[in-house]
Amino acid sequence: MPPPTFTAMSGTGRFAPSTTGPAHPGTLLAALLCWLDARSRGDRVLLRLEDLDPQRCRPAFAEALIADLAWLGLDWDGVVRQSALAGQHAAALDRLAAKGALYPSAISRADLHAIGRRARDGTWAYDNRERDSTLPAGGWRACADAIRCRLPDGTVALADEAGDDLGQDVAAVAGDPVVRRRDGAIAYQLAVVVDDAAAGVDRVVRGRDIASSTATQAALQALLDLPRPTWRHHLLLMEERGDRKLAKLHGAVGADVLRRHYQPGDLCGVLAWCAGLLDRPSAITPRELITSFAWSRVRRADVVVRWDGSELRPQIG
Repeated sequence: MPPPTFTAMSGTGRFAPSTTGPAHPGTLLAALLCWLDARSRGDRVLLRLEDLDPQRCRPAFAEALIADLAWLGLDWDGVVRQSALAGQHAAALDRLAAKGALYPSAISRADLHAIGRRARDGTWAYDNRERDSTLPAGGWRACADAIRCRLPDGTVALADEAGDDLGQDVAAVAGDPVVRRRDGAIAYQLAVVVDDAAAGVDRVVRGRDIASSTATQAALQALLDLPRPTWRHHLLLMEERGDRKLAKLHGAVGADVLRRHYQPGDLCGVLAWCAGLLDRPSAITPRELITSFAWSRVRRADVVVRWDGSELRPQIG
C-alpha cells in the first residue's frame, strides 16, 4: 500500500503513551486502534511520548516503545517527546496565571485520603480547600508547592463520539486539578491539552480508562481558549479477574516477551480479534486492516485476557 496522501481537510490524531515501563498488550491495542482510526480517515497520526515524570520515565522505555510499535507495523507522521515541549507548557501556565486561575497547594496524598471522597477515576478527590491561597511574589515559577488551577463551577457538557455522556462538574466532583507538581514537573492534565492544541490534534482516540478525565481537559481547554477535539474511547484488555485493565502495573506481559513468542502479523491478528475486527485470530498486518476498519465493528465490551506463558488467551465467547 502506498504512503497516505493528506489534503488540506486532513485531521490529526495522536497516540500518547507514557514512557514509564514496557509496552504491554493494552498499549499495543490502543496504538493499533488509534492508528487505524487515522489511516482509515486519511488523517495524520503522531506518536507523542509522554515522558514528563522525572521519577518514573526512562529513555530506555521510550526507545523500546518506538521499536515495539514499528515491529507491529505501525508508522507515524511525527514523533514528539513531551519533555521537549517545556516552553509551551510554561506559556500556558503564564496564561492561566494572568487570568488569576493558579494557586499553590500544599495538600498531601495523606490529606486527600483523609478527605475520603473518590473521583470518578477512583483516585481521591480534592475539595478545593486552598482556593483562597495566592501565588508568591515571584509567581508560579517561585512556588515551592504544587500548583492547582481554579476551574469554573458548574457542569462541563460533553459527550464521547460513541455517545457516552462524559459531562461532569469537575470542580465539585474531582476538584481543581494540579497543573504543576511539587517536583516541578508539568502535570498530565495541562500538558495533554496544551500539546494537543499545539500539534493541531482534533481527534483523540484512547482507552476508556481515561474517559473520566476528559471533562477536566475540556475545562482547561476553555480556560486557555484552545479548541476542543473529538474524543473516542475504546475497550480495554482486562486481567483475568476482570476488574482491572491489563496493564504493566498489574503484572501484564511486556512487549519484549510477546516478541519472543509471536510474529508481528500473528500478534496483530490476536489484537484485531480482541477488538472485534476479525472473526478469529489470523495473521494480518495493520495496513491490511485499514480498508475494512469501522468503529461499528469494534467491540464495545472489555475483553479479559490471560497470558499462559507462551500465548495470549482472550476470553471471547
